[in-house]
Amino acid sequence: MALEKMGSAVQFLLLVLLSGLMLVCRIAEGDTHYYDFVLKDTNFTRLCVTKTMLAVNESFPGPVVYVHTGDTAIINVQNEGSHGVTIHWHGVKQPRNPWSDGPDHITQCQIQPGTSFTQKVIFSEDQEGTLWWHAHSDWTRATVHGAIVVLPAEGTTYPFPQPDGEEVIVLACWYDADQNVELEYDLIHYNATTPESDAYTINGFPGDLVACSSEPAYSLVVDYGKTYLLRIVNAAMNSELFFAISEHNLTVVGTDGTYTKPLVTNYLMITPGQTMDVLITANQTPSYYYMAIRQFVTIDPSIPDFTNMTATAILQYRGNYTPPASPSLPTTLPTFYQLDAGYNFTSKLRSLASPEHPANVPQNVTTRMFITASINLVSYTFEGIIVPHIASTLNNISFMDPSSSILDAYYRYTFVAYY
Repeated sequence: MALEKMGSAVQFLLLVLLSGLMLVCRIAEGDTHYYDFVLKDTNFTRLCVTKTMLAVNESFPGPVVYVHTGDTAIINVQNEGSHGVTIHWHGVKQPRNPWSDGPDHITQCQIQPGTSFTQKVIFSEDQEGTLWWHAHSDWTRATVHGAIVVLPAEGTTYPFPQPDGEEVIVLACWYDADQNVELEYDLIHYNATTPESDAYTINGFPGDLVACSSEPAYSLVVDYGKTYLLRIVNAAMNSELFFAISEHNLTVVGTDGTYTKPLVTNYLMITPGQTMDVLITANQTPSYYYMAIRQFVTIDPSIPDFTNMTATAILQYRGNYTPPASPSLPTTLPTFYQLDAGYNFTSKLRSLASPEHPANVPQNVTTRMFITASINLVSYTFEGIIVPHIASTLNNISFMDPSSSILDAYYRYTFVAYY
């Protein structure tokens, strides 16, 4: 009888241990989230111009992907548009999972119209904060993009006080015409540069300082005394942007899916493809305040080849008061050519480097590589004719799109690498 009781106790303990192990494995593996992305040619109107452009789920910017650190997202991309495209998960490390990374002809071929492709996106345990996704074919990413929010793992929290609310803010470009048609023209006319947009946008709208600003500006409604986490994505095409909110300080606490030491500032300089996590406390007199962006221009001032405009949105306090005739513009927003403002901001960013969020920088360098990325005038022969055009190169090597993805060719041992 005693032996039977002992056996039952051992079985119970083994069951508890097994259940605990299963729970630990589940936590370690994270959850799986499912999303449907439908690419479709959709009509949008900005600057009194209505155009048809490719978008995901008929929205500009596209839907936000929400996950926790360590989770996996399964995204079914269905292309109902008019041309092929791929989707790239910008900044996601994708450990041992290159087949879903998304660069056109690098890790996969285009998702052709009328077809679909399911992508598995793995969020490693050392990434937390804001990232983004976008098309990776031609300049389609100007209209096909959205944010990725990587929340702390279950049972953990931010390395700063819990904010009272969060908001995704996507900065982007608006082109009156088809940006891919403009790009194709510029690439074959070698005395041209890449296309300049007609306006910048904040969450899809250029604001009310532009001509024909009949569309509503984006508004962020806040409560006095509360602190908000702004997840800012620069989805603009090749443009560094200044960002500021009138009469409010900003505290940068993260960039590109990693935490930083808190940096208190009254403006940001955010580079193309970069993301920032920024805290703002609504501590000013309840009213309307402009948040604004404009381009940080580093070319010769004698060349007026940039998008010369200021896009705006409104920070609106909740409550009973008389709104101003016009919100105040941020006086701290640097001018277009203010080089010292851009350089001073970036020089102050530091990684958090805490025990919970270490900065694991390799100290033992075994190989040194010299790589030059540039845009050059190159020539190729097409049907017996030498055609000069603009091309991006690495160490003066460029390439035409292959018939298959480079990753697939490498996997099948048919690819010769260059360095």
